[in-house]
Amino acid sequence: MSAGNIRLDDIDRAILALLQNDGRMTNIELATSVGLTAPPCLRRVKSLEQQGVIRAYHADLDPAALGYSITVFAMVSLKSQAEADLRAFESHVAALPEVRECHMLNGEIDFMLKVVARDLQSFQTFLTAHLTSAPNVASVKTSLTIRTSKALPGVPIGE
Repeated sequence: MSAGNIRLDDIDRAILALLQNDGRMTNIELATSVGLTAPPCLRRVKSLEQQGVIRAYHADLDPAALGYSITVFAMVSLKSQAEADLRAFESHVAALPEVRECHMLNGEIDFMLKVVARDLQSFQTFLTAHLTSAPNVASVKTSLTIRTSKALPGVPIGE
């Protein structure tokens, strides 16, 4: 069953909203917040995990604190959009740790990539060594992020 077909009640949505905001909260804190005791709350969380609604838990890291001061969005157009060529490009960028997100788009741009780099020089090196020279790449247009005013994880819950 796909996540779009899963029926969620108000308690499930509350659990998801709380965990999406703070994935480290304890089961007891979560249970108290949604009005359950710990065992049924844990069963619900495990069920949401098994159904694929909760895919993983992550720490939200500060890129600048770790030396990644540059975030760039790269719009990549390919010479061929045959399925094998699309998959080959996806495999190529999957192996590049600087690429944090890769989205295939419709329209004249084939892929939008979110790339992090330590500085402009390292981004330029990455761009020429790994993107513009990649097989089947027709063009790469980049936009440097000046500031991020909103970056929420996940999806709106209960909307």
